[in-house]
Amino acid sequence: MDLTRPTAPNPYELLPAVPSFTVTSTDLTDADPMPALHTAGGGNVSPQLAWEGFPPETKSFAVTCFDPDAPTPAGFWHWTVLDVDSDTTELEQGAGESDLTLAGAAFHLRHDGGGHSYMGAAPPKGDVPHRYIFAVHALDIDTLGLDEDASATRAAFTMLFHTIARGYLTVTYSH
Repeated sequence: MDLTRPTAPNPYELLPAVPSFTVTSTDLTDADPMPALHTAGGGNVSPQLAWEGFPPETKSFAVTCFDPDAPTPAGFWHWTVLDVDSDTTELEQGAGESDLTLAGAAFHLRHDGGGHSYMGAAPPKGDVPHRYIFAVHALDIDTLGLDEDASATRAAFTMLFHTIARGYLTVTYSH
């Protein structure tokens, strides 16, 4: 693996601009390395995330984790949760285990590893440090109208037309 290959741009900086809001975590610190607990080899536990300052007209949220630095043309989706109720402002640590750990109508889409849950960081050994962008998307509709068989990429495309604000934090991980 070429340790000097360039990293991808932040995908959210390439989309139409929307207002931002604050995303925080008791488990992650923006721009710091990801703790082992949240990696595929160290526990595979989704981190706690909380958000505030989103527009009052928000009708639902989507929560995603994306690795733009995966050695593929399309990055790698590690986590996608849709139809998070607008009254929800936090996902507890471990909420990515299954749909049973999510409130209300919220549900997981399949991550790029194949499961309907959170998939922790697992970059190829020796590769450049990867960034994991945990994003919360404030949406202007109650549901994107997708089901669990939709791809994370389809959800991201559909979200684009309904995102009224977005907040995110980014952590890194490498072997």
